[in-house]
Parts: sequence; structure tokens; C-alpha cells
Amino acid sequence: MSSDSSRLLGSRRPGYGTLQCEADRSRMEVTGYQTKPWRVALCHTCSVLTAGLLLILFHWKPSLEVQAKCKPCALSQADWLIIRDRFGQCFTTRVRTEVLGEGSLEHHPGARPEDRRTSIAIGVADEEENRDTIRLHEKEEQNILRYYLFEGVRYVWIEGRQAYCKVSVLDEAWTCADLHSSQAGLHQQDHNTRRKIYGPNLIEVPVKSYARLLVEEVLNPFYIFQVFSIVLWVCDAYYYYAACIFLISTVSLGLSLYETRKQSSTLQNMAKMSVGVRVRRPGGEEMLVSSADLVPGDCFSLPADGMLVPCDAALLSGECMVNESMLTGESVPVMKTPLPASSQAAGTVYSPEEHRRHTLFCGTQVIQAKSYVGRDVLAVVTRTGFCTAKGDLIASILYPKPVSFKFYKDAVKFVLFLAVLALVGTAYSILILVKNQNRLKQQGIFCISPPRINLCGKIRLVCFDKTGTLTEEGLDVWGVVPLENNCFTPIIHEPRCLPAGPLLYVLAACHAVVLLRAQPVGDPVDLKMLESTGWCLEMMEEEEEEEGEPPAFQQFGTKVLAVMNPPPEEEQPQDRKHQSPLGILRRFPFSSSLQRMSVLAKLPGEDSAHVYAKGAPEMVASLCRKETVPGDFSQVLRHYTTDGFRVLGLAYRPLGTVSTFEEALQLPRDSVESSLTFLGFLVMKNVLKPESAPAIRLLRNASIRPVMVTGDNMLTAVNVARGCRMVEPNEQVIFVNASPPGHDKPAALKFLLAEPSQGEEQPEGEHRGDSSFLQPQPCHFALNGKSFAVVCEHFPDLLPKILIRATVFARMSPDQKAQLVCSLQELNYCVGMCGDGANDCGALKAADVGISLSEAEASVASPFTSRVPTIQCVPTLIREGRCSLVTSFGVFKYMALYSLVQFVSVLLLYTINTNLSDFQFLFFDLIITTTVAVLMGRTGPAQELGVERPQGALISILVLGSLLLQTALLITVQVLSYFITVSQSWYVPLNSTVTAPQNLPNYENTVLFCITGFQYLVLAVAMSKGYPFREPLYTNVLFLVVLILLFGLMIWLTLYPLGFPKTLLKLQSIDDLNFKLLLLGIAALNFFAAFVLETALDHGLLSCLRKLRRKKASKKVFKRLEKELSQQHPSWPPLNQPLFATPKLSIAVR
Repeated sequence: MSSDSSRLLGSRRPGYGTLQCEADRSRMEVTGYQTKPWRVALCHTCSVLTAGLLLILFHWKPSLEVQAKCKPCALSQADWLIIRDRFGQCFTTRVRTEVLGEGSLEHHPGARPEDRRTSIAIGVADEEENRDTIRLHEKEEQNILRYYLFEGVRYVWIEGRQAYCKVSVLDEAWTCADLHSSQAGLHQQDHNTRRKIYGPNLIEVPVKSYARLLVEEVLNPFYIFQVFSIVLWVCDAYYYYAACIFLISTVSLGLSLYETRKQSSTLQNMAKMSVGVRVRRPGGEEMLVSSADLVPGDCFSLPADGMLVPCDAALLSGECMVNESMLTGESVPVMKTPLPASSQAAGTVYSPEEHRRHTLFCGTQVIQAKSYVGRDVLAVVTRTGFCTAKGDLIASILYPKPVSFKFYKDAVKFVLFLAVLALVGTAYSILILVKNQNRLKQQGIFCISPPRINLCGKIRLVCFDKTGTLTEEGLDVWGVVPLENNCFTPIIHEPRCLPAGPLLYVLAACHAVVLLRAQPVGDPVDLKMLESTGWCLEMMEEEEEEEGEPPAFQQFGTKVLAVMNPPPEEEQPQDRKHQSPLGILRRFPFSSSLQRMSVLAKLPGEDSAHVYAKGAPEMVASLCRKETVPGDFSQVLRHYTTDGFRVLGLAYRPLGTVSTFEEALQLPRDSVESSLTFLGFLVMKNVLKPESAPAIRLLRNASIRPVMVTGDNMLTAVNVARGCRMVEPNEQVIFVNASPPGHDKPAALKFLLAEPSQGEEQPEGEHRGDSSFLQPQPCHFALNGKSFAVVCEHFPDLLPKILIRATVFARMSPDQKAQLVCSLQELNYCVGMCGDGANDCGALKAADVGISLSEAEASVASPFTSRVPTIQCVPTLIREGRCSLVTSFGVFKYMALYSLVQFVSVLLLYTINTNLSDFQFLFFDLIITTTVAVLMGRTGPAQELGVERPQGALISILVLGSLLLQTALLITVQVLSYFITVSQSWYVPLNSTVTAPQNLPNYENTVLFCITGFQYLVLAVAMSKGYPFREPLYTNVLFLVVLILLFGLMIWLTLYPLGFPKTLLKLQSIDDLNFKLLLLGIAALNFFAAFVLETALDHGLLSCLRKLRRKKASKKVFKRLEKELSQQHPSWPPLNQPLFATPKLSIAVR
């Protein structure tokens, strides 16, 4: 290839390619082109010579225009780029330039003063390159920045990498220490330089003017075809028909323009955000600036009553309660704490995902901000514009991933074959989707991506989150299992009865609950736990901070975040009176990746503080000293988890070196959460939603695999899977236990059988029976996040087999959930994902059909949102998807056959030098076809969800066979009617010396008009099959009434055409009643034959063809694997036999 292109993450040849770090989203190919004046002049000449046709071609395919006017060149010299994204779509963009002053990024984290020349130094982790520089081309002693915009994101030319990079790579090497050093703020000159490099902090949604939209829409191939067809009809003297096409096209165009602009305006209003922000500058001064002027590195303060966050920012001081429902659909406010500032954490590279609990995301609402050191709550800007979390979501709506569905690919071929009428079919299929969308809305299901409704009809597997999706959102405290002499004691159901001590204090203090307008808000688990103790939270209000600390806060001898007060004496048990409050010095919030949270708290009069921790029992136990963890830890944990309880581990440790608030802030999390003393278990009951089991049963009966993906304990997950019937009582569960490689040991994989009666994991070596292989009965694999990671990395060849049988995935992180969905898609599953919280966002986006259970009307995290928080919406969506898909097929076939009916009748009449009249065309197109087609899609989905799935490809034996046979039938009927007419004794041949409409009315025209009128209605009935995916035709009352009326109208026009209708339609009088009754008989025979053909194709003929045809291997990977596993002898997997990974060879090059 002479052009200069390379993969974004490909080789670094000088002057080639583009670089980006987000490989999953940004894998694309960029080719550079330089404009040549002689080529431009040549293109203008050709455009004039072709009467503008070349310009229309360039409008349809912009990459051709760039290739015609420009010459391929090195990226560093290009002024135009052709970008091919990861889906194979081509885009063009112009390279822009910006003149920079002599500003530097001296205060930019990682930059060094000695690098201040005509370049901007950016710190990077690569030691060999020392740092990347945006080399600014010197032109008349001015610095020139080269960049381009693609999907809203700015890409800048970096000379050191010889590539265009996403502007956000400039700050990817920032460490936590770098961000904390930004508290002083940026110099104005540095700010101005960055403003030019990063661009404005705006998420701009383009809203085109009506004039531009009109030009773009008119140049659409459909409307160009309509213009030619109008000219053709006018030349043929069909003025009424031409006027009708013009009127319909104009109305359609107007509605399309209005809807397009309305949607763009709505999205623009959603994305638009401009607020005043107080930004710090060196020297201690603060400036009020517009949020549009913010750049990475700016330090700003947050008001105490909160604000709408205009960018992604790292919190440096204070605590914030943030509502992130706009991004995640999660309605519970999230607590954000300052970015770690300890010496241990200083060198850690900042990552928005890894440090999510310290990051304020763009578009979220800070409800409350509290400062505990200094007067201000400070945050530093890390991302702006489309690089932010909100920008990424807006981009996913503006530039969605193309829906790869065979139906749509075949529809394009279909359109090419049947031109305008198939385009009408395509447009109508969208109308069907909108109707189905409205039907879903009535059931509380909202959709932001209508094309995915059809995709719902092909779902093979659905992943479900557990808590809040299969089970109730709220958890009730069942009790506490304390320790005595390092042994578990019986469960205490009333935690407020506990004696004063670490166990009570961990329940009272280890939470992230805050007061918002005097009401406690926080995670439901924290709220229930706190409620069970009866202790009350007290926090300082803004007014109290100004007046000085209240007495309750002064008794600790240091500043505290909050005070936990014991319940009033009258509410305490008689034998247990608690007097001492507890002061919270610092919180380490819960993290999905760490699976724990902890707090530093202090009692009045004590010199040192204590750390109290809670989290996943296995995680908490791993952080405790071994001698404090009871020997029967696993057995007691298993006892509660197998009964479906959610269990949390509790622990504490005295911190002798910490006594003040300031000292607590300096402690790194890792050193605090170590060498703990185990205290016991908090047992919480999570009740299964009553709708879950029936919905899962429906899916399994329809051969749709349900899979559970949860962050909870393995045995709790298995218990819930049994409770909701993902795993039936007679089915076995096999635990997949994988361990990573050790010092001298390779990675190992073992399959352990759990007894169905107990549903519990068997310790190694204690499995009953001598058989090493599973008995031939249904089995389900269950594995946790750690095992999943090991299998993905070290046993990639076994991963597909495990995924085919796996039903329960426990202790899965948010990233692993998304990875699992992608792995299932690689097996050719059409995957649905149903979840309710922030942890599911990645998986909801990755799935073919993502369903969010949220109170929001539409969540940008997923295509579908159900306001009814149960999984009952999943079978509903699948039924609607199947109904929509079958309706789309029916309409496509109807529009194809409608065009063929008209084509055959016009061809027959042309052979004898006549045609249909102007109003006959209008009668067929407007009164019959349009009315029928519009009402066809009103038929609702079937109530039953069966095993059978609808056809997914238009170009298939079933569809093409139906079209060919129905075409043969309609040709036979029309030709037969013609020859019967000319054989009648009263028949008078038409005057063939003149053409239509001068030789109208005549017998041939009238007979074919009557027969084809019936054929349009017959085909509408034949293509409106109900069973098994739609309700019967008679349930669509309006459609049925219209069909009866139209059949009646056609019978009347055939038997007794009178007065004005007869004159208007130019029908010939036929006095022979027997002949007219014969025509009705032919129409009835046509109806019967068409219906029998469709029924035979659906049932008998298709199954016969399948039996006669040699059995082929399925194209679906999962089907081939299922067949392979079912035929494997002995049965797979081998039980209790460790499998070892082949060590990866590494060759050292010297």
C-alpha cells in the first residue's frame, strides 16, 4: 500500500500511524493525505461535466473525495485523514492547526523546568524516552499545534511517537503525588497554553440547521430515486399519482427533519453544561471562571451545598456525597474521599477506574461537600470534554456501535433487489420498532436504541446480577455470630444486646453513612447495620463549623469527621447500658476490587485510635492474624451461605501510633488494613424476589440459558441459583477451582463436585465415590472471579468448554463481568445482561441487549431500562423482540410481493398496449397497501415463550422459498384470469392503436384490477401469521375490521361497480354475473393456496428439506461445543484430577 497507514497500537515506523492507550475502543487505522491543487481543479471540472453527479457521489462516500483530491503522504505532513474504525466504517477529517504562545507546562505534573523550549514537556512512564513532547512546528518563530477531531475527541500530533494521540494520554502518567502538588493551581500563561492544547471543556452535540438537514436528506438515495420516479410518472401523464408521491415524500421529509433536529436538540440540552467554578491560582488568589475554560491541572473548590460536576476531577481534600444515577442508574448516593496522599501511595499512577472512590465524574451531582482540614473542599481537574465519563457516554449515543445482525445485512441486499418498495419496507420496519417501543413503554420498559428490539428476539443467554436483580435490594440483619475464646458462639439476633466492645463498635462505626438534611443516607447494607445497633450518627453542620465545635465533638481531644452516639437509655437493654460515644477520624470506603471497607475511630479519653473493618469474609480473614481466625471458620461460613444468607466478616486492630485526626489522614490504607483481629460474622438475609423463579423457569423452558454473575460469596450465589431454579434440585453443581502459578508450580485447575442435597463445596479428598468422572446428568459449573482470571490467562483452550456449562460466577469484579459477556459473545451467543447498579455498567454496555432495572426513565448505561425492578421484563423483552422480528419479516415479504403483483399486472397490460389508470394506482398504493401495512404491526406478541426462535436471515431457504412460490402463484392466477377473460363470447378486444389512459376502460384492465386487488389483501393475511411468536390475527381488531371492509369493497367493485367509483377508477361494465362469480372463486382459490403454501413452508416442507439435506456442522461455536461435550466419553470434566497449565516459554535475547 502506497498510502501511509498503521494500527493505532501497531508499530512505530517514523511518520506512520496513530497511538492510543484505550485499545478496546480505539483500534482504528489512520491514513494521511495531502491536498493537490491540480487534483482539486480536475474534480471541479468533472463535477461540472457530470452535472453534479460526482458531487453527489462524494457526498455519499467522502473518503472517495479525499482520495480524488489528495495524495497519500506521511501523517506528519497530512492535511486530511481517512479513519477506518474497528467496525470497518470509514470517516474523513481535516487536520487543524493552532498557534501557541511561548507558554510551557512547567507546573504540569511530571514536567521539568529544563525542558522549557519550543516544546511542551509531558511526563510519561517510559524511561527510555524520558518524556514525550508535543513538538511544535516552528513557522516564523511561532509554535504550531497540529490536531484533529474524531467523534468529539481531540487527537494531537506527538513528534516523539510520530503519531496522533488522544489528548488524554498527556496526563496518563500523573501520580497521586503529582495531583496533590497541583493544589496551588496553574499560572495564567500555563492555563492559556493548555486551553489551546486540550480545547474547551464542552461536550458539544452538533445541531444542524434545517437548511443543511434538508440538503443532506434530499441527497439521500431514496429521495433522489423519488425525484426520478416523479419525473417518469409526469412524462407518462400520471399527474395525480406523481402529485401524490410528491406530497407523501414532502410530508415524510418534513417529519424526518423535525424528528432528527428534535433528537439532536434534546441530546444537546442533556450534554450542555456551563457553571461558574472557583479556580485557584498561585499566590492563593481564587478566580471565578466558566466551566468551559477548565483544563486538566486546574484546582477548584467545591461549595458546601454541592454542585453539578463539570469535568472529571480527583478529590484532594474533604468528603463529598455524590449522586451518580445519571451515569450508573444507581440511586444510592456515593461517598467520595480524598485521594491518598501518603508516601506509600504517592508513586501510584492515578487511574479514574482504580481510584473511582476518590474521583468526581462529570455530570454527577455533588449533594454535600464537607471540609475537615482547611476551609475548602478541593479537587483537581483530570479530564475535560469528551474525554470525561459523561463525554464517553454521550459519544456512545452519538456514535453507537453498529448493530451487527444478519437481518439488517440481508435487508440491504433486499433493498438493492427491490428498490423503492423495499425502502418503504425498511422505513416501515422502523415504524414497527417504534410501535413495539411504545408497547414496551406501557409496560414500564424504556428503550434508547430501537434497532436492538429485533435483537432481543435472538437472545440465547441472559446474565443476571444477584443483589437487587434476582433478590430484593434491601438486606435485613439476621444476626451477629461473635467469638468467645477463639470459637464461634450461637448467633445473636439483636445486635443492640451486644456488650460494649470492638464487635459493637465495628457495627456502629464501620459504615459510610452521612446526614443529608438531617436524614441518614448511604448504602442499604450500612443503613440496616446501623439501624440494628440503635446508635445515632451526629455530624457538624456548616453553621456549627463557623461557631466552633459543639461539646459532643470536643471530648475526643482531636477533630473528628462524625460522632456515633449510643441509643437513649430507655431504648437500651436493662443489663447493657452504653454511655461512651465513638468518634470517626477517617473512612476508607468500600471498593469492589478490594472487597472491604474500614474506618479509624476513637473513644473519649483513650490515647490511641482503632481500625474497624468489614467486608467479604475470605478477604477480611486474609487480613487478620492467623491465630485470631477460628479453625471452623470455613464450616460456619458455609453453614450460613448455603442457606442463602449474605455474610460479612468483621475485624479490628488498635493503632497505638495514631491519636489525632491529622495523623489518621497520613496513614496509607494497606498498612491500616493488616494484622487485624477477627471478631465474627454479620449475617444478613437477602430475600429472593417472588418474580425471579417464574421468570427463570420461563427462560429455561424456552432453552434460553440463565447465568448468574455476582460479587457475592460463591455458596450464597449457588443457594440463590437453586432457589430461583437456575439449578434444579436434581442437577449437580461442580466448583471450578483454579489457582495461579506458584514459585515452582504451574497454574492448576480442579473440578470439585458439590452434593446437590447440601449444595456445599466439598473439601479436597472428601468426595464420595471412586469415580473420577461426572455421571451423565445435567451439571452446572460455578467459579469465582479469581478462578475465572486464572482460566482466562492460563487455560484459554478450556475456557469455552467451561463457559458452555457455567451457571454461577461469584466474586466477580465489574471488569470481569464485562469480560465474561465478551467471552460469551465470542462463542456466538446473543447475550442479554440484566443488572441494577454501578457495578454492572460495563457488562450492560458490552451485552447485545443490556437491561437496567432503574427508576430512571432512560439510563445511558444500557439500551433498555425497566422501571419495574424485577426480571419479569426479560421474558417480556424477548417476546417483543420475537414479535418485532417476525413482523419485520412479514412486512418485507409483503412489500416484495406487493411490488411483484403490480409488476406482473403492469407487464401483462403493457403487452397489449394498456395499463392501470391513475386512480387505480392510487387506490392500490394508498387505500389498500398503505392501510394494510400500517396496521399489520399492531399484532402483539404471543403470551407463551417457546423453544422455537424466529428466522434471523432474510436471504434463506424459508424466506426465498416463500417469495418464489407466492410469486409463481400470483403469476399463475393473473395469467389464468387474463386467458379466461379473452375466451369469453362477449369479450371485445381493446383498441391497441392508442395507449393508456386513452384506451381505458377495457376488459383486460378491469379483470386484472379486480384480481390484483384481492391478491394484495390475500397476501396481507398470509403474511400476518400469529403462532408461535405473535397473537392470532383476530386479536388485532382494527386490522381485522379494515381487512373485512377492504374485502367487502373489492367484492362490491367486482360484482356491482356503480356511479362515481366506477368512473373514477375507469372500470369496464361486465354484465355476465357468472363470470364475475368465477373471478371471486379464483380469488378464493388464490387465498386458500397462499395460506396453505405459507403453512406448509413453516411446518412440513422445511422439516422435510432438513431431513433430506446432509447434516452440517453448526456455524455457532457454542452449538458445536455442546455437541462435542455430549458425545465425549468418558464424560467431561474429570473430577478431583488436577490439570496443570503448560508453562509459557520465555526466550532471553542477549
